[in-house]
Amino acid sequence: MQQHAAYLKDLASKGTAVVFGPVADPTGVWGLGIVEVEDEADVQSLVANDPTMKLGANFKCEIYPMLAAVLRGGV
Repeated sequence: MQQHAAYLKDLASKGTAVVFGPVADPTGVWGLGIVEVEDEADVQSLVANDPTMKLGANFKCEIYPMLAAVLRGGV
């Protein structure tokens, strides 16, 4: 998980990862990440290069496009 976090921190420093972190779901902790990419091929590449996904340890990743966003301050 340390390599996974380092990978995401690198993506954040490059402006690709907008926000990421663990979610305290009572049924089991899972992670959420929001990234800004040009197309689905870019996000598929990010997932394929994630150290956690490379482990092949039955980690699952679901990808959904975000249609719109409202930020604090109404931006």
